[in-house]
Amino acid sequence: MSPRLASRTHKGSSAIPKQRGVSANEPTGAEQRTARIMGGRFLATFVFSIPALWFYDPVLNDTGYVLGGGADTRVALGAVCEILSATAGIATAVVIFPIAKRVSESVALGYVASRTLESTVIVSGIVSLMAVLGLRQDLAGTGGANASLVAVGRGLVAFHDQTFLLGPQFCAGIGNGILLGYLMWRSGLVPRGMAMIGLVGGPLAVLGGVGVLLDLWADPSTVLFLFTAAEIVWEFSLSIYLLVRGFRPSPVLTGSPVVAGS
Repeated sequence: MSPRLASRTHKGSSAIPKQRGVSANEPTGAEQRTARIMGGRFLATFVFSIPALWFYDPVLNDTGYVLGGGADTRVALGAVCEILSATAGIATAVVIFPIAKRVSESVALGYVASRTLESTVIVSGIVSLMAVLGLRQDLAGTGGANASLVAVGRGLVAFHDQTFLLGPQFCAGIGNGILLGYLMWRSGLVPRGMAMIGLVGGPLAVLGGVGVLLDLWADPSTVLFLFTAAEIVWEFSLSIYLLVRGFRPSPVLTGSPVVAGS
């Protein structure tokens, strides 16, 4: 093998180390802490994002919210929940990157980028709802401007609705489903059957989002939920598995070797 080809092999997409007679390595204490931190951050995205929808209900479903008495504190709490969810989403990718890059640095970096983009889109939706609150507080009650305020308010809410589709639907499907699913399947850090749920659920979630964009079904709808269900199962099961079990022995880990056949 030429030095140039050897260098390409070493730096290629499959950087899993191989040792003669060794099929995998146990996780070190630090690597198990990484697993549980990642599981906790994943679970946090569920814990914070679900109540955010309830907190947002007054502004999302009241067309005249910008003119009314408002429930600004409740909506602001929803914004805090979504900010925490977005931050946890980025953390899931950052914390796993040092280990995931041993499988494929390009895919691991793509996962960090997708999670960062997803959180950026989510935060832009938060800003749009905070703008509705600002309009209500600063401009409501100006008489002839009321009709235009309602139109602007609904436009900002519609912007938030689209960020919810383009962020969690598309970015999570690509990032958590396809990219992270591949990294977990290739490394064996979690059961491969579990990782396969992500590899199947990710493309289905993206397809569900495409259907909404093409007006084939509504958001929300039963059809969209069915397209997204596998992705939800994958993310939730991964969070629980990592919190309870941690990483399985894998060639990408650096602990004590597990000798094949022992």
